[in-house]
Amino acid sequence: MRIPIGLILFLMSTPLTLMAQASEEVSVEAVINRLFTGMHQADSTMVRSVFAADVTMVTVSRTKEGTPVLRKDSVDDFIKAVGQKPPEPLTEEIWNMKIQTDGDFAQAWCDYAFYVGHRFNHCGVDAFHLIKTTEGWKIFHLADTRRKVDCHVPEEIQKKHH
Repeated sequence: MRIPIGLILFLMSTPLTLMAQASEEVSVEAVINRLFTGMHQADSTMVRSVFAADVTMVTVSRTKEGTPVLRKDSVDDFIKAVGQKPPEPLTEEIWNMKIQTDGDFAQAWCDYAFYVGHRFNHCGVDAFHLIKTTEGWKIFHLADTRRKVDCHVPEEIQKKHH
């Protein structure tokens, strides 16, 4: 039985393609983790380093009356706020990270719980869009949801904050 050379080449290249994709996903996740480390350490320089030059940031939430709202935020204001070291550290715990890449574009989605010191503040999801630049992956769009109810924070995360 003869196996076509094209099939052999395809089968040989598939593991390399999967390894390269996994490597890109690890790199994307590292950028996102750097953002949250910078927030926790009140390091505005570290936080700035993960963003592209042109960034959009939005939050989807609800008013007290329950009406959905979309709020646009300034990345510069966000970075400035991070640098004004709060009395208690800000910690955003993330889980269920899902990353997809296509060439120089990536998107990531994860659940999160936000803590001020050890006090739970809110939860939601974060959605990131990233571009691969000559300096590495950079976030160019960050959207999140925010709520104080229906938060299903894993027990191990809850224990860290008690």
